[in-house]
Parts: sequence; C-alpha cells; structure tokens
Amino acid sequence: MSETYRFPDAFRWGCATSAYQIEGSPLADGAGPSIWERFVHTPGMMHNGDTGDVACDHYRRFRDDVRLMRELGLTSYRFSIAWGRILPQGTGRINQQGLDFYRSLIDALLEHGIVPMATLFHWDLPEALDDRGGWLNRDVADWFAEYAGVCFDALDDRVPLWVTLNEPWVVTDGGYLHGAVAPGHRSPYETVIASHNLMRAHGAAVQAYRARGQHEIGLVVNLEPKYAASDSAADREATRRADAYMNRQYLDPAMKGHYPEEMPRIFGDAWREWPATDLEQICQPLDFLGINYYTRGLTRQDPDAWPLYASTVRQSQSTYTETGWEVFEQGLTDILVWVRERYGDIPLYVTENGAAFYDPPTVNTGGVQDPLRIDYLGRHLRAIHHAISSGVDVRGYYLWSLLDNLEWSLGFSKRFGIVHVDYATQERTPKDSARFYSNVIASHGEALTAGAGKTPEPQRADPS
Repeated sequence: MSETYRFPDAFRWGCATSAYQIEGSPLADGAGPSIWERFVHTPGMMHNGDTGDVACDHYRRFRDDVRLMRELGLTSYRFSIAWGRILPQGTGRINQQGLDFYRSLIDALLEHGIVPMATLFHWDLPEALDDRGGWLNRDVADWFAEYAGVCFDALDDRVPLWVTLNEPWVVTDGGYLHGAVAPGHRSPYETVIASHNLMRAHGAAVQAYRARGQHEIGLVVNLEPKYAASDSAADREATRRADAYMNRQYLDPAMKGHYPEEMPRIFGDAWREWPATDLEQICQPLDFLGINYYTRGLTRQDPDAWPLYASTVRQSQSTYTETGWEVFEQGLTDILVWVRERYGDIPLYVTENGAAFYDPPTVNTGGVQDPLRIDYLGRHLRAIHHAISSGVDVRGYYLWSLLDNLEWSLGFSKRFGIVHVDYATQERTPKDSARFYSNVIASHGEALTAGAGKTPEPQRADPS
C-alpha cells in the first residue's frame, strides 16, 4: 500500500524571501543604505557586477506578488524587514515611509488570508552602524533591540510570528571569516566577537518582545547534519568539530546557555570566555525555532582546511544542485529529530528549504519545466512528514524561494524560485514546481506519493 502524506490540519504552507534579495529600490523613500549597498558596488565582490538596485522590484510590485501567493494557495509568507528602511541611521529617527511599506505588505497578506512571519535581520545591517563597528561593537545589542522595538510597536498587532536573526552562522562565517558576503572581512578574531554579539542582540530583541509583544518570537538557524566519512577516530573528531561550529555554536547558547566545549579548540587564541551575564541574556525562552536546511556534510579530517581541519566529501553517485549542494533529504529528517532530542520539544518550522537548478533566463511557450526541483521538493516534504510521524512538532514549511532573486554574491546566476523572473521585464511566470507545490498545499500533502524519493526512517545525525 502507498503511504499517505497527510500533514496536520494547522500546518502552515509558505514561501520565504528576504528584503535585499527581492525588494529593489534600496534607498527609496528615505531608506538608509545597508552593508550590502557598499558590498555590491565594490568592484570584484559580486558575480557579473550584479546589484540589488532593482532585484525583483518587489518594493513596487508587492501587491501583484501577494496575489500570486494567494493563487498558489500559500497560507503563510516569511519575509524580512530592511533595518535601514525603518531607521536610516540604524538608531534614532524613525522613517515612517519605511514602516508604511511593511504595513501595506502585511495588510495585503492579511487581506488574502496569508499569515505573515517577519524576520528582523536577514543580513542587511545599516551601513551607518557598520561604520561604528557593526557586529564588532558591544552596543549593537542595544541598537538591535531599539530597532526591534520600533517594529514591534508598529506591526505586532498584525504579525503573529517574529524572527530575530536569520542564519547568524552565515553572517559570521561568510562575512567575518571568509569574506564571501558583506561586510567581507577575514579574521577569526572578529568572527568570534561578531558571533557573540549577534547572539546578544538576539537575546536583547527577545527581551524587548516580552515587554510588549502579544504573539510568538523565535530564532532561525541554518543546520547541516554532519556525518563522518569513515569510522576512523580522526574523521569522527573532525565531524564533532564541524557540528559544533555550524550547528551547536548558535543553538547551544540560545537554548542551553553555554557554548560547545569544542569552540576553544576550533578558534584557538581567538576564542574568548564570555561573562555569565552575556549568556543569561542570550538564553531567552523562545516560542519556536526555525530550521533552514539545504544539504548535509559528509565530513573527513583535512589538515589543510583551517580552522576546522575538516572538509566535506563529494559523493559521485549523488545529485548536486547548481550551488554544489548534495541532494540528501534524509538529513532533513535527521536534523529535525536531533533538534528535538537535544533541545526538547520546542515547536519547529522549516523556514527555508529549496534548490537552485538550471532554469533558462527566458520563458519558452511551454513555460518552465523544472523536474529536478519538483523531485527535490517532494523528497524533502516527505522527509518532514517522516519527522512529524516520529513525534517532532513541525508546524510549517517555507519553501526557498517564491521568486528567482539576487543570490547574494552569486548575483542572478542561480535561480531558487518556483516563480521565474525575467529580470529585464520583471515578468513573473510560475514554473512547473509552483504548480506542484500548489497541488501539495491544496491536498494538505496528499498529492505527495510514496514512489520515487521515499525517505527512510530517521537516524541520529549528532555524532557526539
């Protein structure tokens, strides 16, 4: 008999985006520039010199995009608020036109029965704050709490789900250690400070919400289950380091009030011992966790891969996306089960999951056929259902992404959307994957069959 993939009745079906990747008009109506304005306009930092000056022009076309969400049947939408639209200098004067844009977006969502999930920080720190040290300045926790409070006061009456930070690991690993994303620094000493201050800012924002908010607030982290490439002691130890660095470095302080014991070994003399009061501020009770999942890490020891001395093994028999990520849906089941086992039965959302596969830049008469993306989505939705069947409290799924968009330093070269965007004309065309997802939503999951891509039973992902 075929397995039935019926999801819970209250399960939220959504898509996710971020402000700088889709909005365009980054300086419109009194907005202040973010660090991405500086980064994209610095020669050599962006693929093909692409920028977010126009992006998907969502700032002017959001009403049409919301109607498209309704046509697809979305019941929720995760978006981010551009800090610099609200506080052009990062603190101080409030830009009412910026708030009005998000008020209008939220009103449009609610008119179509779509539940908003608002992310306060999706990597676009105001440039004015970066000039004052940004995430390296301890005052940034207070700056972030001030900005969060402005958003709560203006929008909490209509936003039931709030996220403090999106993927702090990427902010620090990409922005402060490897220089791949804004602000483009390369220093392990800065990385340690920025990571800690991000988490302090998260805690300060949760405290601000508890003082005035009426709904729910959580944290979004990108997790990548780590599996040892062999049974050797060296590979297993490398796997523990990789897991601590990517997965536990942010969840342990947020949920347990301490950093993983491996951190001093990873960073050496760059690591710091932080005051207990900092960790108390970071470890605030949360209403939910958001999990962004794209791939796994099959890990081996690598003496040339500083600072982890670990690298990911590529599998010749596996399918890989355009970004070089292995398609491995089992990892999603495993990481959801692992989060419950390690951190308790907190409600979870899969806040990002998706894939970039080759899509033509223009649409032909047959639309956009993307069978690899459809297969990817089906496999990962089944993986979520397996986690739910195993007792994990997963309350929703936000596909990345609604629209093809600016994929950060990769520019417009990678397409994650289920809706094709012609960047020259801004025409939106739903791909075959959009119709597939719409059918899954309409059937509450029952459109998923137990054929190709059936996910096996969960296994433990945590090697420690």
